This record gives sequence, C-alpha cells and structure tokens, in this order.
Amino acid sequence: MVYLERKIDAYLEQWKNDANHKPLIVKGPRQVGKTESIRRFAEQNYQSVIYINFVEEPKYKMITGDGYNTDAIIKNISLLDTSKSFVPQKTLIFFDELQDFPEIATALKFFKLDGRYDVICSGSMLGINYRKIESNSVGYKTDYEMYSLDFEEFLWAKGHVKSVRDSFLEHMHALKPFSEVEMQVFMQLFTEYCILGGMPAVVREYIERGTFEGSLETQRQLLADYEEDIRKYAEGMDQTRILNVFKHIPAQLAKDNKKFQISKVASGARFKDYRGCIEWLCDAGIINACYCLSFPELPLKGNYDDTKYKLYMADTGLLVAMLDYEAQDDLRANKNLGVYKGALYENIAAEALKKAGCGLYYYKKDDSTLEEDFFMRTAESLVPVEVKATNNMARSLKTLISSEKYPEIKFGIKVVGGNIGYNDGVYTFPYFCTFLLKDYLKRVKVEGNMD
Repeated sequence: MVYLERKIDAYLEQWKNDANHKPLIVKGPRQVGKTESIRRFAEQNYQSVIYINFVEEPKYKMITGDGYNTDAIIKNISLLDTSKSFVPQKTLIFFDELQDFPEIATALKFFKLDGRYDVICSGSMLGINYRKIESNSVGYKTDYEMYSLDFEEFLWAKGHVKSVRDSFLEHMHALKPFSEVEMQVFMQLFTEYCILGGMPAVVREYIERGTFEGSLETQRQLLADYEEDIRKYAEGMDQTRILNVFKHIPAQLAKDNKKFQISKVASGARFKDYRGCIEWLCDAGIINACYCLSFPELPLKGNYDDTKYKLYMADTGLLVAMLDYEAQDDLRANKNLGVYKGALYENIAAEALKKAGCGLYYYKKDDSTLEEDFFMRTAESLVPVEVKATNNMARSLKTLISSEKYPEIKFGIKVVGGNIGYNDGVYTFPYFCTFLLKDYLKRVKVEGNMD
C-alpha cells in the first residue's frame, strides 16, 4: 500500500528529538491518517512499540485498575499480553482510540515524570471528551491537530517536490504571474483535489487507479461512518439534531445567502436548542464554523456574533459526496466547480485557511449589500479575503479598502481561477495558492508592500 507523506511525519521527528518532550496527543477527525502515520513513525524510530487500541481491545481499559503510576500500568499491560516488551528509552507506547477511554490521560503526568517511555495518544471524536482529557493531563502533554491532506500534501502525493511551496511564495511576493504551463498543471491538480478532498483512502485510490472511479463510493462510506459516530457518541435527542445540521450543510451553502439558518433545519427549530449541536460537530472535526464579525476591525477573537455563522464541511471532498447526482456528474465529467453557486470555492478556501491555523470569520452588513467571505490579519492590519467563482470586480472588497470607516483595512486579497495580479489595493491569487495565504501575510507590511 502506498504511504502518503504527511506534515505530521516531520513533526513527530522533531517531537522525538526534543530532549524534554512530553506525551503527545494527536487529535483529529476519523480516517484522516492519524494511526497510519504514528505507527509508521514508531516502527522506524523505536526498538519496541506497544500498540493498544481501546475500541478493538476493550480489555485494556483495566490497566488503570491499580492506579495511574507507570509501574502499575506496565505491570497490568504485561499481564494482559506477556509478549509486549518494555525497553527503557527505546519504547513507544501508543494508546489509540483515546476517545473510548479518556481516563488514561491521567497517566500521562506519571509517564512524563517517570521518563523511561515515550507515549503518544490518538483518537477520533476527541473533541467530545477533550475537557475530561485536558483536566486529567494539564501541563503534562503536547497537542497536535491533524486534518485530511491539504493541497500541499496532495501535491506531494502526486509526485511534486517540496520546493513547490517556496516557488509559489516567490511568485506571490514578487507578484510574478505563473506561466501558462504552471497555471494549467496546478489548476488541473487543484480541481482534482476539490473533487476528491483530502481523505487518505480517497486520495490513495485515485493515485493508484489514476481515475475518479470508486472515489464517490469511498467518500459516501466515510460519510456513513461519520453518521455512525454521531449515533455512537452523541447523547439522546442531540443525535437527531446533530444529524439534521450535518445533512443540511450542502443545501444551505447552495443559497445566495450562505448563512446557516437553524429555522430551515427542522420545523420550529430554535437556535438555543441547536447551539450545542454545532459545537459538537466542530469539536469532532467534521465541520468548520465561520462566524460573522460584529464589525470589520481587530481583534478578530471576541469581535463576532456567535448566533450568525456559515457552516462548511471540514473536507471539501465529503461536501462533494453529499451533492445530488446531477451535480456529481457535472463535477466529475466536466470539472465544473461552479455548481452550487460558488459553495465549493468557499468551502475549499475555508478548509485551506483552517488547516493553515487560521480562525474563520466573515462579515455581512445588515442594511446593505456589503459582504466579505473571510478575514485574516497581519501584525497591524485586518485583511479581507474574497473568494470569487469568476474573476470579476469585488465591490465589497473595494469598499472595505477605500472607506474611512474601516481604518485597519489597508489592502485585500482576491482568490480566483486566474493568475497573480494587483490593482487598487487588491492582491489577486489563484485558488491553488490559498493554503499559503497565512505564510504570505507574515511578510507583508501594513501598507500592503513587501519587506
């Protein structure tokens, strides 16, 4: 089976090489490749690997029966499986499916203080039980958030070298348009990525077969798995409400006004009954919520209305799999990403920004047509980001940049299907550069000029 190189690979190496490293918890939604990446790292770097899966082998939930100190836990693991070998300084203990036994997090403090063995924990749906894990291990663990493949990792999977990132950034900073060949190649790859998404099982099939054949079936199975998780981990009435929100995302993104409306989810539905459902889906890593700013100004955190939001799928390929059959045919046969009124473009941009570590915020002025898709920031300024299905004029972007009402906005970014450009304070970049916007802004001065 082809191994897809991931960004966590380099992170795990750095973690191990840090002499003072703490037990590591890898969070992320199911089937994004957590277990595969960790096990590969473990086998390449440790003499002994102790793998414990709390879902497949629930008997291991007994290992804390004599307390949480390291010796007691190792003694009980050895009693349950005498073949497991604990070699000090050369052993990794990998607790998988942590969400089914969050109590083990209490032991992380003891493993850290003991120092003989490295420990990594992982699990899907971790956000659901994370408050419990956090309180049990505060100060004695490191967190790493893992997602499905981003566009850069997809490029690696397709055989492109890692220096492609530096090449893209060089073009962006110099405002140097991509060549015709580059545009054709990378837009084609970006279109493939939009249709497939970044779930490893889907990408691997595509790499091996060279066609979209089977990708939709795999995506739909992943969606069925998500629904099964909701039924397994959500409690009571919330199951139905969470499923309702989840299933309504494509239809609501298809509207001209993409704001998510609870009233459209079920008859008589009220926000206060559904607030926890949206948090649940975000915590599970299944969706991304983008909140409406109260006003376009800094700081972004704390300056938003938590009753107004857009909901995006965390993996655009799974959004694609939720579309109707006609849209599926149009996408796969004609590569028409314009279906659903630009919803796919917005979703892929939200996904790229989230995977790059950005918060998601938009703005819609109640009494006017002023609306902006996303906002980012530099050290001193607020940066509006508009995602355009067509490369036409961005009126709201122009207003935000030129109006004295928004003094913290000096320039804006437009993401389109065309090449690099600059005009009247608006920097234009191709869709396939979206994953680099955060890195790009690190070198931008307040006036919008490069260092």
